[in-house]
Amino acid sequence: MKVLITGSQGQLGKELQKNVPYDIEVIPTDRKTFNLLNFKDCSEFIFDNKPDWIINAAAYTAVDLAEDDEEKALLINGEAPTIIAKALKKTGGKLLQISSDFVFDGKSSIPYKVDDEPNPINIYGKGKLLAENGIKNILQDNNQYIILRTSWVMGSEGNNFAKTMLRLLKLKDKISVVYDQIGCMTSSKHLSNLCWLIIQKDITKNINNQKILHWTDAGVASWFDIATEIGDLSLKFNLLKNPAKVIPILSENFPTKAKRPNFSLLDCSITKEILNIENNYWRFSLSEILQELKSKNFLM
Repeated sequence: MKVLITGSQGQLGKELQKNVPYDIEVIPTDRKTFNLLNFKDCSEFIFDNKPDWIINAAAYTAVDLAEDDEEKALLINGEAPTIIAKALKKTGGKLLQISSDFVFDGKSSIPYKVDDEPNPINIYGKGKLLAENGIKNILQDNNQYIILRTSWVMGSEGNNFAKTMLRLLKLKDKISVVYDQIGCMTSSKHLSNLCWLIIQKDITKNINNQKILHWTDAGVASWFDIATEIGDLSLKFNLLKNPAKVIPILSENFPTKAKRPNFSLLDCSITKEILNIENNYWRFSLSEILQELKSKNFLM
């Protein structure tokens, strides 16, 4: 089986390549070999290689910059996945599209279910929803896609919140982190394992005909909770000797260009039922990430 990975140099892309099942041939691509802004070249690449699956892990991930770079962000996050879907419809391949909690507005008080109505409040989320709708319209009748929504992805690869916090905890005396944005982190390692499981079991034909899935680690947390835990773990694993104090603040006191959902917890029950798996508690995942970073001499 051939699987093409877009965004192979990102944190999920790198984890996917570290955990490839033995019976899968990977075609890793990056901006040079698979430029999502060049629709014609992307289509031709798919026609030439004819992958059985594409994992679209590439995205315009600079959420705040996207507000001022709307056209490019929507092309990469919204239009490009639909072009991939059109090509796969012709070749017969399947698409695993990585989507986001940012398709929701954050006004819920209970975890979002897969069939809850999306209502994005920033350009990043609008792009992700544009992709979801385009893929559904193109591949709905062919059992050729799965949309996997996730949130707050972090790990030992790429750039992410955990690594940024460690750097700040080392450099500063105190750091302020919002405590009124609620959700849950997702280990990029565990997310990559789930992606491979989805492909190996080919759940495009699951009995419930469920094409949208949610996946995060288990539990609930604020960004402040996660930052505080990172500080505690940095001491436990001797990554830092004197980490900065973490101060909780309201989102209104930390203005950003893009508005964030205040609540973005995802209900993963359908995914767990279909695949017969459990998700890892977020504190255990974070501990695993920091131990991996220590083994790589991060911050040394």
